[in-house]
Amino acid sequence: MKLRAPLGRVLGLGTAKDGTSHWWGQRVSAIALLLLGLWFAFSLTTSSDFSHAEVIAAIERPINGILLLLLTVTMGYHSHLGIQVVIEDYVHAPGVKVLALILSRFAHILLVTAAVYAVLKIGLST
Repeated sequence: MKLRAPLGRVLGLGTAKDGTSHWWGQRVSAIALLLLGLWFAFSLTTSSDFSHAEVIAAIERPINGILLLLLTVTMGYHSHLGIQVVIEDYVHAPGVKVLALILSRFAHILLVTAAVYAVLKIGLST
């Protein structure tokens, strides 16, 4: 017995089968952000001062550079997933929705790329 309406079966309407991976992506990235956020908060609280030289020295340490890269990429991914849900739920005009989703994706890619470039430039400057 199928619970779909006959018109829905004819038109091929139904589940996009994309919700589960999106849900898991949000949850896993949230857990990663929790752990990386704790590391970032700890590294901020153990810093003696926030001078430019000390921040650069901290980012140049390999473990800090790697964790900072993971934090920025994970934050960008998690933000993209969250903004995508907001756009899909609250933007109702089809053309505007597609444009907003495309602009959101490009903006997230641009910002994460800039952040990764900055961390790599500092970390590999030695």
